[in-house]
Amino acid sequence: MKLPRVIRLDQSDVYAFERAAEAGELAVPGGFAFAEADLPALEGKRQLAFRNGWLGLDSFGHASLVEVAEVSEADFFAAVERLARHFVERYGAPELGAALPVARQELDEASGLCGHPVNTLLSVERDVTEAGEIVERFRVIQPERAQDHAPIWRIVEDPD
Repeated sequence: MKLPRVIRLDQSDVYAFERAAEAGELAVPGGFAFAEADLPALEGKRQLAFRNGWLGLDSFGHASLVEVAEVSEADFFAAVERLARHFVERYGAPELGAALPVARQELDEASGLCGHPVNTLLSVERDVTEAGEIVERFRVIQPERAQDHAPIWRIVEDPD
């Protein structure tokens, strides 16, 4: 089974979001996190999280990019449970039993976005319609493996 997994190409998410998701944690688009927000009034880091953030399922922080990753069934169900607990603790779901099917649906939908090869990058863009509905668009960034092209950049470790 495939799910989105947070990837960091650099440290920009640390500065862009109030809380940055950690590389390697599973993620969902997370538009539900803004269901009660005054969307026109969002500014700064919160607005950026709304516009372009994936929601990490360990830290519940945001990330700009995710990659398609192969996960075990056990990891999938652990993520469902973590999200359901988050719904109870953060959003006031009445109990874990009521939150589990909703969390499962979120993870199933996230898995549905991953019909691409492993390591394919995904980004999200959110907007609000005139009717006040949240619209999400997803961009697929295919990994390039052509051997006859020179790389235009390389990733190096931050010396801290």
